[in-house]
Amino acid sequence: MEKNTKKLTNLDQIGEFGLIELITKDFEIVNDSTELSVGDDAAILDYKRDKSIVTTDMLVEGVHFDLSYFPLKHLGYKSVVASISDICAMNGITKQITVSIAVSNRFKLESIQELYSGIKLACKRYNVDLIGGDTTSSLKGLVISVTAIGIPAKSGHVTRGGSKHNDLVVVSGSLGGAYLGLQVLEREKQVFLVNPNSKPDLSNYKHVVERQLKPEARNDVIDFFIENKIKPTSMIDISDGLSSEILHLCKNSGLGCRIYEEKIPIAQESLDTCEEFKLEASTIAFSGGEDYELLFTIDSKDLEKVENDPDLSVIGHMTKESDVNLITKGGKTTPISSMGWKSF
Repeated sequence: MEKNTKKLTNLDQIGEFGLIELITKDFEIVNDSTELSVGDDAAILDYKRDKSIVTTDMLVEGVHFDLSYFPLKHLGYKSVVASISDICAMNGITKQITVSIAVSNRFKLESIQELYSGIKLACKRYNVDLIGGDTTSSLKGLVISVTAIGIPAKSGHVTRGGSKHNDLVVVSGSLGGAYLGLQVLEREKQVFLVNPNSKPDLSNYKHVVERQLKPEARNDVIDFFIENKIKPTSMIDISDGLSSEILHLCKNSGLGCRIYEEKIPIAQESLDTCEEFKLEASTIAFSGGEDYELLFTIDSKDLEKVENDPDLSVIGHMTKESDVNLITKGGKTTPISSMGWKSF
């Protein structure tokens, strides 16, 4: 028998987005109701009278979370927030979720109840209904999959690919905190492994630890758009890091951009933590994920409306060129490359 000598491809060679593009490229859209499919934060379904936004996120133990320092209640809350954030990134409002879990036999009933108490808290916080899901066994660890269903705001849904030349690039909140919170928790875990009797003092890290363990989806920014009659030209949520997300907006819009380092919002506690860990704050803002802030572009005529909100920061503008550049604090122009979270 002739031996198959064809070389196989490792997933890390192609990456998450390359994999998604490859495995979905031959799927044809056969239903008129499928307005937008694979390639954005969520899909858009158009049933003539109403449109729906649908997205799914999966969290895997050992890959996305470590239960040695991640309370199950917080994990349940965060798993819902991650999916709601994707709906927000489409200029949408989440209405329902389904939750599916796979659990190994090391988990007891009380553990699952604790997980779902966090899911319930998130549903209450964001006015979302839990309408179904699935439960099954796992050979090892815990897997959580959340599907969120929403509707576009009255101004309509927003994709990653609608920005125009000279549009302003805006980000909500502050960046890098979630990554730094993870570094603090990982450090304390190592201390505990050496000395199980030690009790971590996280009082100086409240902001960054909360950003990691209990993030919030920015539905308040969607409310701001509605109140101020703003419709972003493109939008994405920052789950994989600023560098990765701005590259998505540029690629999907067929444009470049100029981002100004001095304009990137970083909280003081994050700056202090960077100094302690000897990390460069701007690098963390670009490469750290799970902030779940919104990155979006707007027409320059809406600048004044955005400037009046202290929680929104204009960090750059879109250009005709395809180059994606950072203007450093020293005035140097340097290309932005994807430094964010990689799934494989």
